[in-house]
Formats: sequence, structure tokens, C-alpha cells
Amino acid sequence: MGRNIDNKCKQCRRVGEKLFLKGERCFSPKCAMVKRNYVPGFHGPKGRKRLSDYGTQLAEKQKAKKYYGLSEKQFHLTFDKAFKKQGDAGKNFLKALESRLDNVIFRLGFAKSRAQARQLVNHGHFTVNDRKANIPSYSVKEGQTIKIKKTSQKNPYFKNINEKLAQAERPSWLHLDVKELAGKVLHEPKDEDLPQNINVQMIIEYYSK
Repeated sequence: MGRNIDNKCKQCRRVGEKLFLKGERCFSPKCAMVKRNYVPGFHGPKGRKRLSDYGTQLAEKQKAKKYYGLSEKQFHLTFDKAFKKQGDAGKNFLKALESRLDNVIFRLGFAKSRAQARQLVNHGHFTVNDRKANIPSYSVKEGQTIKIKKTSQKNPYFKNINEKLAQAERPSWLHLDVKELAGKVLHEPKDEDLPQNINVQMIIEYYSK
């Protein structure tokens, strides 16, 4: 199946927490999780059902998949690769998701959401170590530099980008040179850099069945 194109606000309401899918709106009083923090289709907050163990695991998997904006195939493939690596499978999995180029573009502040970051990458607006990078799933490595292409800096989207970048918060494993419009991967994400709202053990249990 393709990527979930369901209303982004409804996706957050279904999982019961903010997934930050709509950029600045998610931080405003207009956010659906502020106005209607209950499951779509129910009139009021009493509609959330108690789930079985399997249902809870499935819901956690779906939440993480929507959080990163991936299709089931992309998400499962990333899990399989992480599971085959040595070390903690759960941490390897989250590090792999965080290291995707589209996520890094979002984390650096070049895009308001991962969906927007993915579109910008697909349109070829960025380079990695001065080489064109248009694959959102590309996994960045320590020491690599991500820049907005010189020709793309004239694109209307990047107008006033310096002001937006100055306001953005970035994780400790990424550094941004606002003047040069360039981000650098200082090291792989550490445990404290991984999303705390995802119970990766439930996802492991789901795929282990």
C-alpha cells in the first residue's frame, strides 16, 4: 500500500498524541489535539477503546510509521535491516529512522514537516558532501554536510530561510551553519536524541509474531 494520505490531524487524533505532521500549526491553539483530543467519529473523549496486547502493539507501530511518514513497506524494510545489525535492535531501528535524509532536513529546520522535507529532497534542492541527493531514504553518516543547492537558494520557498533556521531547535548530533545554509552530522544519534514517545519494544514484539 502507498503512504497514508488520511487527514493529518485525524491521524494524530487516532493515536492520541501529536505527531507533528503539519509544521507550525501543531504548535498553535489551532492544533486538533488541543481542540478535539478524541478519536475521529466519536462525539467527545469517551470513544477511545481498550486494546488487546496485539492491538496495542499494532497501534504503536502505526503511530511510529505515521510519525516518520513512511509506507508499511519502507517502515518494515528499515526494521528488517536494523534487526540484522549487531547491538540493540530497537535503538538501531530508531537511529536508522532518524538518520534518513528527509528526517535530517526536517530536524535541521529546512522544512516544517517531514512530508515537506521529503518533497524538497525529491525535487533535488539539497546536496550531501556537494553531491546531488534526491533520495529521501538516504542514510546520512558522521561527518557529512547537507546543503541547500546554490541554484535552489533562489527558490521562493527558501526566501527568509535564515530567520526560520535561527528559530529552529536542533538535536545535539546535528550542527547548522545558518550563514552557509549547511548542516553537518556530528555523530550518530545518541540514546537521548531518539524519540521518547515511541515504545520500540512493542514494535519489535509486533513484527516478531
